[in-house]
Amino acid sequence: MVWKYTPVNWGRRPRHFHAEPEMNLVVRGSAVFGIGRAVVHAASGDLLSFPPGQDHVLIEASPDLYLYAFGLDPSYSSQVLAAEQESVALPFRMRLSMSDFEALSARAARIVDRTGVDLPGAELWDHAHWLRRKYSVREGQAMHVLTRRALSTISASPDLGLTALAKQLRASPSEVSRYFHRDVGIKLVQYRARLRLLHFISLVDKGNDNLLASAERSGFGSYSQCHRTFQSELGCGPRDFLAHGLRQRMQAAYDP
Repeated sequence: MVWKYTPVNWGRRPRHFHAEPEMNLVVRGSAVFGIGRAVVHAASGDLLSFPPGQDHVLIEASPDLYLYAFGLDPSYSSQVLAAEQESVALPFRMRLSMSDFEALSARAARIVDRTGVDLPGAELWDHAHWLRRKYSVREGQAMHVLTRRALSTISASPDLGLTALAKQLRASPSEVSRYFHRDVGIKLVQYRARLRLLHFISLVDKGNDNLLASAERSGFGSYSQCHRTFQSELGCGPRDFLAHGLRQRMQAAYDP
């Protein structure tokens, strides 16, 4: 999906995260984003990417701010990026050249607010990630290989603990954690917990399991651990989130 955003029309969403990887392309004006613990200033020509589970919020916006936000279903994103030997959308921030900015903006403008645009959306997504690879190599900002591999591995297997993950990556747990925190902006253990939470919600939505079975299948050691993660990340328990309309109100929340 691709949609246009202005603070006048939409207001601002509270800090949030979701299962879909997302990008924001600032077309006009300027903005200040909170991404994990980082505070990022962005202006026209900047492209930002948030992987699944990465919390983000628009802190400040100029009156003339105009941006495109676009995202793909996680499984579809993996299919699109597979041609480039990648399996997960990575976080990044970069300033595009005028020619690259105009080309990406034109792609987004052709499909903004439309439905049934899988192929153009995939082409936009692929092009944006091609730009990420181009700029990260040129500017020496490539993410550490351990972070890339950790993101890919835990996205596929959020039930993996840190020790097992580090063993699979052939690195020490402290090394994996250090680079992940530096590159993504949140601690690996918190990011992994969010992926488990999102997986839990997905399983419940499918209706094949009860809450206990869904908690176990999503990698939580127990339902009580799942409940603690819900309280920590969303401020409520699973039953309240799923059963009383709170979920819909949270997803539709915009500050004036």
